[in-house]
Amino acid sequence: MNKFQLLLIVTFFCLLEGHGQVRQESLLEKGWKFSREDHPEAISSAFNDSKWQTVTVPHDWAIYGPFSSRNDAQYVAIAQDGQKEATEHAGRTGGLPFVGVGWYRTSFRIPDFGPGQKAMLLFDGAMSHAKIYVNGQEAGYWPYGYSSFHLDITHLVKAGDNLLAVRLENLPESSRWYPGAGLYRNVHLIVTSDVHIPVWGTQLTTPEVRKEWAQIQLKTAIAYPADKDIRKFRLITEIKNDKGQVVASGESRPNSYKPHEISQEFIVESPRLWDLQSPTLYTAVSRLYEGEILKDEYSTPFGIRSIEVIPDKGFFLNGKRIVFKGVCMHHDLGPLGAAVNEAAIRRQIRILQEMGCNAIRTSHNMPAPELIRICDETGMLVMAESFDEWKVPKCQNGYHTLFDEWAEKDLLNLLRQFRNNPSIVMWCIGNEVPEQSVKGGVKRGRFLQDICHRE
Repeated sequence: MNKFQLLLIVTFFCLLEGHGQVRQESLLEKGWKFSREDHPEAISSAFNDSKWQTVTVPHDWAIYGPFSSRNDAQYVAIAQDGQKEATEHAGRTGGLPFVGVGWYRTSFRIPDFGPGQKAMLLFDGAMSHAKIYVNGQEAGYWPYGYSSFHLDITHLVKAGDNLLAVRLENLPESSRWYPGAGLYRNVHLIVTSDVHIPVWGTQLTTPEVRKEWAQIQLKTAIAYPADKDIRKFRLITEIKNDKGQVVASGESRPNSYKPHEISQEFIVESPRLWDLQSPTLYTAVSRLYEGEILKDEYSTPFGIRSIEVIPDKGFFLNGKRIVFKGVCMHHDLGPLGAAVNEAAIRRQIRILQEMGCNAIRTSHNMPAPELIRICDETGMLVMAESFDEWKVPKCQNGYHTLFDEWAEKDLLNLLRQFRNNPSIVMWCIGNEVPEQSVKGGVKRGRFLQDICHRE
């Protein structure tokens, strides 16, 4: 081999390293095993699950039935109906067997995992009290079934095959409607470099929107080991229109004052605005380099639009007054159950728009990301709701049991997951909470409002 051939080979592998696929994302969809019995030993790779049911995730274990009034019998006094004493009520959650324990197991493969890499699991929703185990070790716990959450599993995985086990438990009298059961939303495996953009790590705003031009501001979080020299990092971002054409770009570096965040600003000339009739979407494609080596690539879909609420006048989108013609829509899909189904959601949105609807309130909890993405694409306004309960209980095992420890974590995830989506024009911090008429309840409202404003 001569020097020229050797140079070509070295150059080829440098190009692979500098421009290769550094972020790997996949859905853990098929090959799951499921049981409605409680099996604590299921965290072990030696456990035999051959007799368990084979399912595909998203999966709702309760929609299969059987229906029974005993499935959801609740002894409550419904204050909204003026009831003073507790009596038995049935059918409030559809008479479906969502209460109880369920286990899921699957394997996932990371062929070349090793030093310098990170691995994360992202759950779009798991109903509920999710305990996550990877290769026999506990990876994390998240109780609120509607909340999306992610876990760093770098220290638990190895190159090759890995075991994922999930225990879920729905408590009795924990809901006032059918919540679904199981891994009813998607589960994602994300493998990155140890220098990377975290999950939900971008915040994009359009502070100035005019017919001639629009100002885009993008804040990008970066995560990296403590021994790295931030002077070697640089972020190159391209703003692409709905046809994939680059309409703006820029390169920036972190500084010692904000070493874990890079701020960028762009001008898009003659922007196509996101509105109800033409919901045009742009994408910010950010590439993070360490020297000349590409470490991560992250895409942020967004819309260019302005929103404003003017007292005594109403809501304005791109300077035009819009009257909300909205509905309150629960996350389940009727007889299809709670498992997220993109075709069914698109059908719902199409029917709503045909009847004149232009807005959705996600009663009474965090929505599936598929719903928000489809609203982005179809021009539907959204108020994203968070909780049906704060500290004052409405159900024996409702969110009040979690509020003190988990309210900020859950609300933070909702805000960071969806704050770049143009369809979302309002955040809802609570539904029919008794604190509205309880002394001191305003403090809890202010606590949640401040989180929204901070984020």
